[in-house]
Amino acid sequence: MAGLADKAALDRDFEELYKAHLRDVYSYAYYRVGNHHDAEDLTEQTFLQAYRHFERAQRESQGRPLRPWLIRIAHNLAANYYRDRSRKPQTQLEDAAVVSEPHPTAELVEQREELEEVLSGVANLPDDRREALIMRFALDMDNREIARALGRTEGATKVLIHRAIRQLEESLKAEEPA
Repeated sequence: MAGLADKAALDRDFEELYKAHLRDVYSYAYYRVGNHHDAEDLTEQTFLQAYRHFERAQRESQGRPLRPWLIRIAHNLAANYYRDRSRKPQTQLEDAAVVSEPHPTAELVEQREELEEVLSGVANLPDDRREALIMRFALDMDNREIARALGRTEGATKVLIHRAIRQLEESLKAEEPA
């Protein structure tokens, strides 16, 4: 009977993990694959795989948050997605920017053009730099979490993010009209 109680407790813990991190995993998947349908599939696959290994992950985490572990699963599944399909991510511009209050048309067009340039610049970054920026700015992960998710040291992650931002800034400056 203890086995059933343990299983119920494990399922409750996993349900809490799912509720706490569903949005983060989906957001990460969406930024990687660029469409809702595939992002939903990747999110589902991430949580299915996480469930299979959840008990071990809980033991090995030693109380550390499991979000980086989930994002790493999503990261690996997304890499397989591209390897299997040989596609590049294409984020839908309409989904990337939500306008919360009315703006004058000219300002809105200008902001939309700037956003398009930034998203294009991010899409053209090397995979590791793009991944780090998505985790940092779309998921608001700190360097320690990103390092765990990418299997790097914290110092290497800090350098990676710095270089990604610098490369993005340089590519945006190169696109500015003279």
